[in-house]
Amino acid sequence: MHIVDISALYSPNGGGIKTYTRRKLVAAERLGHELTVVVPGADDSVEVINPMARMVNIPSPRFPFDRNYFYFESDAIIHAALDRYKPDFVEASSPWGSASAVAEWPGKAPRALIMHADPLTAWAYRWFENFASRKTIDRGFEWFWRYLRRLDGQYDAVISASQNLSERLTGGGMQRIHTIPMGVEPGIFSPSHRDPALRARLLARCELPESATLLLGSGRHSPEKRWPMIMAGAMAAGYSRPLALVIVGDGHARASVVRATGGNPHILLLAPISDRLEMARLMASADLLVHGSAAETFGMVPAEARASGLPIVVPDDGAATDQVEPGVGLRYVAGDAASLAVTIGQALENLPAMQAAAIAAAPGVRDMDRHFDDLFALYEQLATGARAAA
Repeated sequence: MHIVDISALYSPNGGGIKTYTRRKLVAAERLGHELTVVVPGADDSVEVINPMARMVNIPSPRFPFDRNYFYFESDAIIHAALDRYKPDFVEASSPWGSASAVAEWPGKAPRALIMHADPLTAWAYRWFENFASRKTIDRGFEWFWRYLRRLDGQYDAVISASQNLSERLTGGGMQRIHTIPMGVEPGIFSPSHRDPALRARLLARCELPESATLLLGSGRHSPEKRWPMIMAGAMAAGYSRPLALVIVGDGHARASVVRATGGNPHILLLAPISDRLEMARLMASADLLVHGSAAETFGMVPAEARASGLPIVVPDDGAATDQVEPGVGLRYVAGDAASLAVTIGQALENLPAMQAAAIAAAPGVRDMDRHFDDLFALYEQLATGARAAA
């Protein structure tokens, strides 16, 4: 089966979606499928990953609010790519305009929409959460729910990687939701990578002794990641105990993130780490992961932390909440720095037990290959059904 993925949210400098896409290109060959991933990019090029998989860059304008990303200039460009590659199955990896373009392509191939973005949580809920309930906000954005329901009727399946997101989409009237949890890269993250010397160096850079607690955060510097709120919660929790907070990432909101540190010597901002094994070593060497975004559709960073044997503190809304298991993680009220501070304190009171439980549970964290086994099996089922109907 030849699968063509119109991947509007891919960026060569991206995080979770880049990791996911690169692994999918490898998984396709393992499972005997041909895969062409079409992305908007800086140049006109084709990267051959293996005999069964390739990535096609279509020269495109840069997204004005985040220069790491590009966008397809027109539906016609997407239709031309689908006409050229003649897929047996089509995947759209964004609920934005490219999803409509794929839905309206006149080809016969069945198609699936993967919800790699949750625009309502990323923007609408965050913007208006202090003024209105979600029910009220949803009413104000009924036009977007109508759009999602229309896509739901045009696609053969809508894929969600989070039970939390699936329930919201179903509650909004969508009927073709399939929950297929994602996973972490196999063979990368493990408690065995813990490096006490690395931990000590990071604490020293935060002007704290080895007896202090090392909190870790990872993700883009963008508003939905809520880094200022994370810093406020960590600093409040640190009034009664020595805490260091290390945040790995960069992005268009960097200036506001730097301002939020307030010059606190116990907060350290690190540049993005592209070496996955180096990131795995950092994950395993920290004491506790703190996470702020409720807008993610899987929660890649908390999952990687769990696979590293690192206890997690995450918001009680969004995909990250799915990663909490008894004894290895705690939830706080999303967007609430005071709740985060209290929850960090609760975690630290039980940290040795949480660390032991997290290390024991790490080998059982779902890996990405299992996700692709399930995803491509669904695609085969839908394609077989479409051929039988034809």
